[in-house]
Amino acid sequence: MSTVTLTYDGKNYEYPVVEGSEGEKGIVISNLRSQTGLITLDPGYGNTGSCQSSVCFIDGDRGILRYRGYPIEQVAERARFTEVCYLLIYGKRPSVDELKDFRIKMNRHTLLHEDMKKFYEGYPPGAHPMAIMAAMFASLSSFYKETEETLDLNIARILAKSKTLAAFAYKKSIGQPLVYPRNDLSWPANFLRMMFAVPAEDYEVNPVLEDALNLLLILHADHEQNCSTSTMRMVGSSGANLFASISAAICGLWGPLHGGANQSVIEMLEAIQADGGNYKHFLDEVKDGKSKIRLMGFGHRVYKNFDPRAKVLKQTCDRVFAELGINDPLLDLAKNIEEYALHDEYFVKRKLYPNVDFYSGIIYRAMGIPTEMFTVMFTLGRLPGWIAHWMEQRRDPDNRIHRPRQIYTGETEREFEDRGTKHLPTGR
Repeated sequence: MSTVTLTYDGKNYEYPVVEGSEGEKGIVISNLRSQTGLITLDPGYGNTGSCQSSVCFIDGDRGILRYRGYPIEQVAERARFTEVCYLLIYGKRPSVDELKDFRIKMNRHTLLHEDMKKFYEGYPPGAHPMAIMAAMFASLSSFYKETEETLDLNIARILAKSKTLAAFAYKKSIGQPLVYPRNDLSWPANFLRMMFAVPAEDYEVNPVLEDALNLLLILHADHEQNCSTSTMRMVGSSGANLFASISAAICGLWGPLHGGANQSVIEMLEAIQADGGNYKHFLDEVKDGKSKIRLMGFGHRVYKNFDPRAKVLKQTCDRVFAELGINDPLLDLAKNIEEYALHDEYFVKRKLYPNVDFYSGIIYRAMGIPTEMFTVMFTLGRLPGWIAHWMEQRRDPDNRIHRPRQIYTGETEREFEDRGTKHLPTGR
C-alpha cells in the first residue's frame, strides 16, 4: 500500500493512501490528530472525503456521471424512475419479478393517513412547499415506526407517499381541494394528475410530459456527496431514523446555492424580461464583471466540462416545447441566452455551458409547475439517492457519528466580572 509522509516538528509520520475502483486516491488521516495534535482545515470540505461509497461516481473533468457503474446517458434513455430507485437503494438492477413487486409496493402505499390532512389545514395560505415537505416527512416517523423488519416497507412508503405529500403541498398553497392518487398510473403520471387535476373532472396526462418528468427525476436521483446528501449522512450517523434524516436533507436542499438553483434561473430570466428583455446587454454585464451579475444555470462546481445531465435534458426540452406549442417570452429568452452563450468565446473559453439547473428550470416552467415547487421537484428525484447513502452508512461497521473539528479564532481566556446582576428579579 502506498503511503504519504508528513514531516512536522522534526518528526515523520506515515499515512496510508487508499484507491477507489475508478482510480481516485485519498490519504487516510484518521490518526492525524492523535499522533501529531494537528487537524486539517478545509472550508466547504472541497478536498475532504467523508466516506467510501459505491452509490455514485462523478468525474467532473471528463463530464462523467454513473449510477452504480451505469452511465447516466444509458440509464436516462433505458430506465424508468422506479427501476432507478431500486438500483440506487439496493445496489443492483432488479429482475423482472423484483421490479414488478417493487412497482406494486410503490403504487399500493401512495395514500397518506387521513389524520395527516389535518396538518395541511394548519399551514397558512402561501406557505412555502419546502417548509411543508420538511415538516411532513418528519411527521411520517410518528405514523410508521422504524425497525429492521419494517425498513424495506418504509422505503416503499417514502417513495410512494412523497409525490402525494408534494402534490398536497401545492394544492394547499393555491387553495384548491386535494386530489387523491390513483394506483393504476405510473409514478410521474400519478404526480402530474394530483398536481393539475380538479376533482370530478377528467384529466389526461400528456405522455410527453410524463416522459419528461420521468427523465428529470432520474437525472436528479443522486450526485455523490453534495450538501443535502452529506446532511443526510451526518444526521443519519447519529442513529436518527430515515424520516428525520430525510427531513434534514430537505432543509439542506432548500438553499438557493443547492436545490434552489433552477429557481434562480427563472428569477434571472424574469429580471431580464422586466428590464426590457435585452439579454445581450445582460450578458455583456456578466462578461464585464464589474456589476458582479451572475449567469445562473451555466457552469458547475463539479463539472469542468459539459454537465452530462444537461446534454440529455436539452433534447427533452426541445420535445416538450414542440409538443406544447408554447408561446412564452421567458422561455424564448432562455433559448436566446443558451444559443448566445454556447457560441460566445468568453463563455466557451471558461467552459460555462448550460447545466442541469438551466434546462430543468425552463422545462418545469413549460410543464406549468410553479417556481416555488422547483426545489420540491428536486427533492422527489433525490430521495432514492439519499436513501441509498443512508442505508450504506447504516450498514457500515466502521460508521462513526460525524464530528468535524474546528480552528478556534475567538477570545482567549478572560475573567467574567461579577456585576451583581445574577440575582436581578425577572423582567429587570
